[in-house]
Amino acid sequence: MRDVREGRIFGRERDQRKAFMSGLASSLVISEKIKTTEARAKELRMFIEPLITKAREDTLHSRRLLEARLSARAAAKLAKEAKRFEGRPGGYTRITKIGKRQGDAASMVYIEFVA
Repeated sequence: MRDVREGRIFGRERDQRKAFMSGLASSLVISEKIKTTEARAKELRMFIEPLITKAREDTLHSRRLLEARLSARAAAKLAKEAKRFEGRPGGYTRITKIGKRQGDAASMVYIEFVA
């Protein structure tokens, strides 16, 4: 029987998918708001929110975990600015729908930080 795996594939191999999510997450941390497809944003939310929770601890171990999953520039910025999420128990990102992309009618959204 075929086991159903969690998460979206995006037509990529596992290593490509990890690099893809890392790049999207780094762009989100640096820019604070990015425009992407709805499927990518929903998958990105599952990738970035545990990293923000980990960044709130501000220990050497948490910084090293961030650098393993994000670019060095994004990891440093997230570790420095994680204090703004202190009182929040989760839900650090907001997804706002903006309509369809003209070329292939993919549902486009903005994903941004809430606090």
